Amino acid sequence: MAILLADSGATKCEWCLAGSKESTKTVFTQGISPYFFNEEKTIALLQQELLPNLQENTVIEQIHYYGTGMRNPGNVSMVKKALESVFKGAEVKVNDDMLSAARALNGRNEGLACNLGTGSFVVYYDGEQVSKQAPGIGYILGDEGSGAYLGKKVLQYYLYNTFDEELRFKFENRYNTTTVDIFENVYRKPLANRYLASFCLFLSENRGHYMIENIIEDGLNDFFFTHLCKFTESWRLPIHFVGGVSFAFSDIIKELCHSYEFELGNILKTPMAGLVQYHV
Repeated sequence: MAILLADSGATKCEWCLAGSKESTKTVFTQGISPYFFNEEKTIALLQQELLPNLQENTVIEQIHYYGTGMRNPGNVSMVKKALESVFKGAEVKVNDDMLSAARALNGRNEGLACNLGTGSFVVYYDGEQVSKQAPGIGYILGDEGSGAYLGKKVLQYYLYNTFDEELRFKFENRYNTTTVDIFENVYRKPLANRYLASFCLFLSENRGHYMIENIIEDGLNDFFFTHLCKFTESWRLPIHFVGGVSFAFSDIIKELCHSYEFELGNILKTPMAGLVQYHV
């Protein structure tokens, strides 16, 4: 039996066609954000970016899709219809990215699951379902510790002329952009969260500079203080992390867990390996 697993953030979606734990095929497409995609656009993405990269004549019996924005029933319905339209006859189950992180990181054990990618969240997982979660208010108002949050800090340092001469030179040489370009992408063009998150790479490339370290530490500490400290479970259960930001700045996460006296669990770049373990 072939199972198709999907983990979609706002920036990219990882698909895994699994026949067994040892036999898998991975495909990456752009992320399916239901706030920017409708059913027609989602079907087009599946047909253009996913299908050509899957094995021909493979009969997919089950699809487990986990994605951003899937706490909204209307978004769940839209994605489910698109998948059923492309993969006729397959049993389709759509859940949110919170359950994806919880299952991938904890399996069937109790614990806390944090996602630090383009966006951010933390949930308490009782071993079967997510039973407590921090409020999700999006990248404009929140998403502390996320790629969009940290990228926004990079742009603030640049636009406010806070960077020293060295970092300002590196930024301008790396991105070759202008204030007009930045405003256009943030305030006028779609997918501003992806645009902001793209500047998080500047932090990874310039580790060691005190301004860079301050941005990373302050941004991640905002996540710990604003969200993890509000969970009483944080002091009695392991705290697991997943996502590109978590993986890139794992050293800072370890230091913060030590400072807050939290027990650090796993840190994964993506949840897919854990999802394969859970489902197959």
